[in-house]
Amino acid sequence: MKRNNKKTDARRRMPVSILAGLSRTLLGAVFAFSGAVKAIDPLGTVYKIEDYLKAFGGFFTELLPLAEVAAWGLIILELLLGVCMLLNIRTQWTSWLALLFYLVMTPLTLYIALTNPVSDCGCFGDAIVLTNWQTFWKNVVLILLAILLVALRKHTRQLWSNWMELVLVVLTIVVAVAFMTWTRLHLPIKDFRPYKIGNHLPTLMEYPEDAEPDQYDISFVYAKDGVEQTFTLENYPKGDTTWTFVRQESRLIKKGYEPPIHDLEILNADYEDLTWDILESEEPVTLVVMYDLAKADKSQIAKVEALASNLSPFASSPDRLIASSPDNLIASSPNFYILTGSGTDDIINFCLEYPALSDYICTCDPVTLKTIVRANPGAIVLQDGIVIDKYNLRNRP
Repeated sequence: MKRNNKKTDARRRMPVSILAGLSRTLLGAVFAFSGAVKAIDPLGTVYKIEDYLKAFGGFFTELLPLAEVAAWGLIILELLLGVCMLLNIRTQWTSWLALLFYLVMTPLTLYIALTNPVSDCGCFGDAIVLTNWQTFWKNVVLILLAILLVALRKHTRQLWSNWMELVLVVLTIVVAVAFMTWTRLHLPIKDFRPYKIGNHLPTLMEYPEDAEPDQYDISFVYAKDGVEQTFTLENYPKGDTTWTFVRQESRLIKKGYEPPIHDLEILNADYEDLTWDILESEEPVTLVVMYDLAKADKSQIAKVEALASNLSPFASSPDRLIASSPDNLIASSPNFYILTGSGTDDIINFCLEYPALSDYICTCDPVTLKTIVRANPGAIVLQDGIVIDKYNLRNRP
């Protein structure tokens, strides 16, 4: 009789154990994938955290120097939770950590979805781009899984010895730190962005003929006898002189099609647009990217000067000072440019410190430059609008 009771209890526990294992596996897979794609591009996570801190403003801007520490901590935490859940290591602890993680992230992503301080959360890096509302609803599903896993945590059993669990945890942390360090000093081993090698940039800038435009709700505010009233395009007081127009208001109600590259604009010192001169060049064009001149690795500037000397027809000429006006630069040396998103003061200081590079400075949106190459300085080589090479300057002799 006792043996039959044990079999019956085992049968009853089996569906619960399967449900607990399924919850653990799904949560672990999400954590592991999220941490892995961030580890491939840790600098991208740093940039995203910086974007949030700047958008929140006030006290949060004082935390900008800690953005990289926060990024690495987040990546290691996600990878560790993912590995522990997938391998069933200390599930009773990790289930509580996962629940705590989503108790913080779910309200935060709701606030971000409502206020929209940045366009996407970056929860899966650039591998999978979600809107802020998609991110919130994803977190709602995951917090429910975390609650379920906490409730069923006693139905999971330890598979590894305590010593082996410690080895796996330490190994995960060591491998993650080593991999991110290598990536940080070089470039991501997988480029998820539109500026990856082999891409034809002009194609990625095109709008299809049937592209859906942005849709706006447009209203008009008129005043009469000191009282303002809002009208639509259909009922505004056209021709009624008793109303005075105050302002027009527009609200984006649906985002239309946006090409993968929509904000690439390269201007020289005279504010002339060189974008299409560069993209349509039949000769290779090297663009050294220093999105922030003040933060650029100064130990690599000698390599930038060497590039300028090798690629510029007049850089080593005795008549260089005569030939180096912006107009002559465009006509004689369209093969090398330095792109920065720095302000005027930083550009002037840089040119005073490195006068040999002053003729090559062009400006571009700093967010675009961070997207083009994950290095400061880094370089990208274009020919006929195609990315033919990309590198971190510290990797070139």
